[in-house]
Amino acid sequence: MTDKIQEEIKEQYGEKLRVRVCGVCIEKGKILLVHHRSLGKTNSLWAPPGGGMQFGEDARTALKREFLEETHCEVDVQDFLFVHEYLDPPLHGIELFFQVKIISGHPVLGKDPEMSSDSQLLTEIGFFDLATAQKRDLVSLHYVLQNIKTLTDLINQKGYFKFH
Repeated sequence: MTDKIQEEIKEQYGEKLRVRVCGVCIEKGKILLVHHRSLGKTNSLWAPPGGGMQFGEDARTALKREFLEETHCEVDVQDFLFVHEYLDPPLHGIELFFQVKIISGHPVLGKDPEMSSDSQLLTEIGFFDLATAQKRDLVSLHYVLQNIKTLTDLINQKGYFKFH
């Protein structure tokens, strides 16, 4: 982690409330996750693809755009699942989780257009078995993935969550 990246994160996303959309994509019993450097308690975060909504953009359109940016895949946005609130100053986000299905393309690591080319946060992408991901690096997993037993549990969650 560099100070430059932390400053850019704070400038882009800090000290403001962001509404984010996240896509839960499950194929063959595995969930698609993207690794972000310099985020989370350990400066490492594995999370479902997604990102911030833009003014005037509806949630489903935003998720399609974000998924394409981060994975190079087009998705069908399906059911709304739940809301997660993330609050770890200077970051504060309301995350809307939807189930998605890839309709075109194969996951390839994309970019975060808000960040400069030398400060990209995305470093890896892949489909992961939940149990393996939890054993490998539990504290670096998004909060919504840390305490579930199966991916079906994730899909069946409803309501509002804040895990701090």
